[in-house]
Amino acid sequence: MSDEERQDSLADQAAAWVPPWERPTARQNPVPNPADAAPAEPDRTPAEPAPDGPGAPGTAAGERGAAGGDTPGECGPAGGDVPGTAAGERGAAGVPRRQPAGRRRATVVPEPAPELDDAELRGALEAILLVVDEPVSELVLAQVLQQRPERIGPVLDDIAAGYTAAGHGFELRRAAGGWRLYTRPEYAAHVERFVLDGQSARLTQAALETLAVIAYKQPVTRGRVSAIRGVNCDGVLRTLVSRGLVEECGAEPDSGAFLYRTTTMFLEKLGLDSVADLPPLAPFLPDDVEELADATR
Repeated sequence: MSDEERQDSLADQAAAWVPPWERPTARQNPVPNPADAAPAEPDRTPAEPAPDGPGAPGTAAGERGAAGGDTPGECGPAGGDVPGTAAGERGAAGVPRRQPAGRRRATVVPEPAPELDDAELRGALEAILLVVDEPVSELVLAQVLQQRPERIGPVLDDIAAGYTAAGHGFELRRAAGGWRLYTRPEYAAHVERFVLDGQSARLTQAALETLAVIAYKQPVTRGRVSAIRGVNCDGVLRTLVSRGLVEECGAEPDSGAFLYRTTTMFLEKLGLDSVADLPPLAPFLPDDVEELADATR
């Protein structure tokens, strides 16, 4: 091929080139012309099959219209069935309805725990009270055992009465708002020798006096305690706080001094349910207490 023929061939190819955006697509549905519409079909009885139905003669499955939605692997926009969609979940136009986003699954309510009989409940309570290191309330026991709270109190009273009647070396007492097992006071000397084993863990006389003042006058300031005892109580008060028998409970509005009160451990050690169970102080006061009070003012 000569150079002139090659140039003419390239010019012909350039003239016949069509841009990609102007090329016809492989699958373009022709726009129907209203003039080419088929004539109206005659009325048919319900027994006659529609000519464009699945059994229409001369119509292939791939030649059905886009509105029919019968092309294999495709769903028509107005009549096809979406796999996995029930017929009742499709709208009037055949579009599947979406489930509401806020719908939640029904929660499964756990079955209530079986109710224990009196013997089982008594044994369970004794087992728990044997391992507790502080008084435990009736509500906590009911929650742990999954029983009604009103059943716990009478059973504990019955257990305490049974221990007392049997003469055991321990007893069940209510203290600091809960229940706990304690050794009986008549055996305190034997228990003390076993626990201490020569060690002294007693409070000093000054600490006992300071603790008594706080117990009966709480909440009270450090200066008030020192004024009642007549000596400085700063060191003794720090000792009581470190042992967990006394704690701070705010400040006095007028002076801003810290207020002190007894703790739950104090009630637990004395076996009391509240401060109101303290013995009355009047029998331990001297007869001339009013004169002594006037002298200290």
